[in-house]
Amino acid sequence: MKRGYLFVFLAASMWGTLGIFAKLLYRFNLDPFTIVFYRAGIAFALLLAYNGLTSGLGIGRERLKFYAFYGFFSVFLFYALYFYAVKYSSVSLAVLLLYTAPIYSTIMGYILFGEDITPAKLLSLLAVIIGVLFVTKLDGNVRPLGVALGLLSGFTYALYGILGKIAMRTDRPEKALMYTLGFGFLFMIPFVHPRVPLGATPYLLSLAFFPTFLGYLLYNHALREVEASRASIVATIEPVVALVLAYLIFGETLTPRQLVGAGMIILGALLLQYEEYRSK
Repeated sequence: MKRGYLFVFLAASMWGTLGIFAKLLYRFNLDPFTIVFYRAGIAFALLLAYNGLTSGLGIGRERLKFYAFYGFFSVFLFYALYFYAVKYSSVSLAVLLLYTAPIYSTIMGYILFGEDITPAKLLSLLAVIIGVLFVTKLDGNVRPLGVALGLLSGFTYALYGILGKIAMRTDRPEKALMYTLGFGFLFMIPFVHPRVPLGATPYLLSLAFFPTFLGYLLYNHALREVEASRASIVATIEPVVALVLAYLIFGETLTPRQLVGAGMIILGALLLQYEEYRSK
C-alpha cells in the first residue's frame, strides 16, 4: 500500500472513533458545539507545543489570511453546519450528506489541480456513495433545511482537503494544522459556554489527541502524496470503522445491509489503489 493511502486510512480510522467519544461525552450533558470547541482548542494547544519544540511557530504574515479563511470554512463553518444538519434532520441523514464530500473533491481537484477523472475513480466514487447509503439508517425525518445544511457540510468537509493541498505546497503539515485549528478555535469562542464537568476531561483530551491532532496530522501528510479527490474517497472508510467500534464497544447491531455497505466502501478504496498500481 502506498504510504499516502496508508496515512489516509489511519486518519479515517482515527476519525471513526468520534462517535465513541461523542457518546461518552453526551453522558455529561455536553452540547456538540462545546465538545468541538474543546476538541479544536486542546488540539491547537498540543500543536503549539509540538511546533514550538520542533520546527518553530513562525509563518509569513501573508499566509495568515489564507489560514483564517481555511480555519473559518473547514473548521468553524464545517462543525457548525454539521451540528445544525443533525439538529434539523437526523444523525443518519447528516452523515450521508456529509459524505457527498468526495463528489465535491473530485470536481474541485479537476478544476484546481488538474487531477484526472478516470473511469476507475468514478467507479470508486459510485461504490463509496452506495456504500455510505447502505451503512446509514435513514429514519424518514427529511426537511429541506436539514438537507441544505448537510450538503453544505459536505462541501466544507471537501474544502479541508482542497485547501490542505494548497497549504502543503509551502508549509509543514503540523504547522498548517496548527494555524487552521487555531483560527477555527478563535471563531468558535463567542458561541460556547466553556464550563464542563471534571469527569469529562479525560475524554476531551482523548478526543483532541486521537481523531484531531493525530488524525488530521496524518491526513495532512497524506495530501503531500495523494490527490485530494483520492484522499477524500478513501477517507469514507471512517463510517465503517465507526460501525465496527460501536459493535465492539457498545454492542450495537450490524445488519446485513450495513455489512454490504461497508464492503462497498472498502471496495471503492481498493479500486483506487489498484488503478494506481496498474498505472505504474
